[in-house]
Amino acid sequence: MSETTRSLASRPWSVLRSWDAAVLVGLALVVLVGAAAVDGVGTPRFWRFVILEIIPIALIALPMTLVIITGEIDLSVASVLGLTCTVFGQLWASGVTSLPILVLVCLLLGAVLGAVNGLFVTGFGLPSLAVTIGTLALYRGLASVVLGNRAVADYPPEWTSGAIRAIPRTTVPWAVLVLGALAVVFGVVLHATPIGRGVYAMGNNADAARFSGVAVRRTKFWIFVVTGTMSALAGVFWTLRFASARADTGLGLELAVVAAVLLGGVSIFGGRGGLVGVIAAVGLLATLRNTLQLASVPANTLTVITGSLLIVSVVGPNVAGLIRVRLRRRRSISAPPPSAAG
Repeated sequence: MSETTRSLASRPWSVLRSWDAAVLVGLALVVLVGAAAVDGVGTPRFWRFVILEIIPIALIALPMTLVIITGEIDLSVASVLGLTCTVFGQLWASGVTSLPILVLVCLLLGAVLGAVNGLFVTGFGLPSLAVTIGTLALYRGLASVVLGNRAVADYPPEWTSGAIRAIPRTTVPWAVLVLGALAVVFGVVLHATPIGRGVYAMGNNADAARFSGVAVRRTKFWIFVVTGTMSALAGVFWTLRFASARADTGLGLELAVVAAVLLGGVSIFGGRGGLVGVIAAVGLLATLRNTLQLASVPANTLTVITGSLLIVSVVGPNVAGLIRVRLRRRRSISAPPPSAAG
C-alpha cells in the first residue's frame, strides 16, 4: 500500500486538503454574499430548509463517497429512493400501519437493490457505470409499476411532522442528529479502519490491493449493499418529509449526489478524497440552491449551475494538481545546488 493511501486512510484530518478548504471558503462566500444580497438568506427559517434539503442528499453521498473512491459509481441511487417511496406508499395504502415495519421493509428492499448492483459488478465483472445506468431505468420502471400515476399522501400527521420536528428551542430538524451520527460512523470506517485503507488501496490499484490481501470483490459488494440501504433510508425520510409517495420521487437526484461527492474532492478515477470535503460540498450546493431560489432564479438555471459545478469538480482538482507539480518543478530548477562537501 502506498504512503499516500496509508496517510489518507489513517489520519482523518489529512483529508482537509487545499481543495476541501476551497469548498469551505466557497460555502462561506455563498452565505455572506447571499445574506447581503437576498432577503431571507441566513435566517433560522432559511437554514431549516437548507438542512432538510441536505439530509437525503448527504445520506446517499456518504456511501457514494466510498463507491467512487473504490473506482466505481452508482447512478441508480435516486431510482432506489423512488422505488422505496412507492413501496412505502403502497404498503401503507394496503393496510400496513406500523411505521417500524414499513421502515424495516424499505431498508431491506434497498439492501436487496444494492446487492443486485453489487452482484453484477463484482460477481460478473461488469462495469458499474453500465450496470447502474441499467438499474436506474429498471428500478424507476418498477416504481411506476407499483404506483402508476397515483400518489399516496394520507399518512398519519405524527409520522410526517415527526420526521421534520425541530430539536427543542431550535429550528434544526432532529433528523440532522441521525445524519451526524452516520457521518461519524462512515468517517471512522473510511479514515481509521483497515476497511477504509482497503477502499483507498483498491481505488488506486485493485490488483495490487488484491495481492496485499484486500478482499476487493467482497468489499465492493457490501459497499453497494450499504449504498442501496442508505438510499432507501433517504427515501423513507423523503416520503415523510413531503407526506407523499410518487413514482417520480427524487427524479434526477443522482446528479446532485455525484456533483456533491466530486465537488468535495473525491477523484472520479478513485483512490483519493474524503468525507470532510463531501459534507462541505453538500452544504455548499444546498445553500447555493436555496439562495438562488429565494432570488427567484429559474429552475432550469439551477440545473445549469449544478451541471457546471459538476464539471468544475472534475476538472478543478486535476488543474490544481498540475499547477502544484509545475510550481514544484520551478522551485527545484531555481533552487541553488547544494554545496559540495569539503
